[in-house]
Amino acid sequence: MTSFHRLTAAAAMTLTAALSMTAGIALAGDNNVSANQIVNALQPKPLTRSLSGAPQADPAVKAKEMSFVATLQNRKTRSLSLGEREEIAEIASTKPKIDLDIQFDYNSAEISKASLPSVQELGKALSNASLRGSTFVVAGHTDAIGSEAYNQDLSERRADTIKRYLSEKYGINGTDLVTVGYGKSKPKDPNAPLDPINRRVEVVNMDTKTASK
Repeated sequence: MTSFHRLTAAAAMTLTAALSMTAGIALAGDNNVSANQIVNALQPKPLTRSLSGAPQADPAVKAKEMSFVATLQNRKTRSLSLGEREEIAEIASTKPKIDLDIQFDYNSAEISKASLPSVQELGKALSNASLRGSTFVVAGHTDAIGSEAYNQDLSERRADTIKRYLSEKYGINGTDLVTVGYGKSKPKDPNAPLDPINRRVEVVNMDTKTASK
C-alpha cells in the first residue's frame, strides 16, 4: 500500500471514530437528564430583603397566583377550561421550568422504554427536600400532526400518565401535581410545528411555598 493510501485509510478511520464519538455525545445530551439537573432547573429564586433595588415579587400577585393554583389541586385534567389552561400558561411563563424529551408509544399514553430513565430522574428530583412543599404543573405537548381535538386528548392523557407514575413509584402527593394538556397549541419551535422536538413534557414549579430568606 502506498503512503498516500495509508494516509487516506488512517484519515478515514480517524473521521469515523470522531463521528461515532460525536453521535454518542449527542444522544446522551438529548435523552439523558439527571435528577440534579432537574432540581437546579426547578429551584425557585430566593427573594431577598436587600436594598440592591432588584425587583421583588408583588405579594398581592403571588397571593392571587397561589389562590388560583389551589383551585387546580385534585382537579381532573379534562375538567380544566381553555381559560384556566391559558392562565396556567401565563403564570408558568415566569416560573422555574424544564422541558423533558419524554416519548410515548405511538398513538398511546404509555411511556416508551427509552424515556423511562428521564421520568425516573424526574421522580427523584421531585422527591428532593429542596422542592417539597410546592405545586408542580406537568404539561403535555404534541407536535402538529393530527387534529386539534386528537392532540388535545392525547396530551392530557400523557400528562396524566406522568402524574400517575410519579405518585405510584415515588409517592409524590397527587395534590402537588397539576396536569394540563396543550395539544399542538404551544409548539416549542413555532417555525417547525411538525418537528418531534415539540413532543415534550414541561414541568413547572409554580413556587407555592415561601421562597424568602
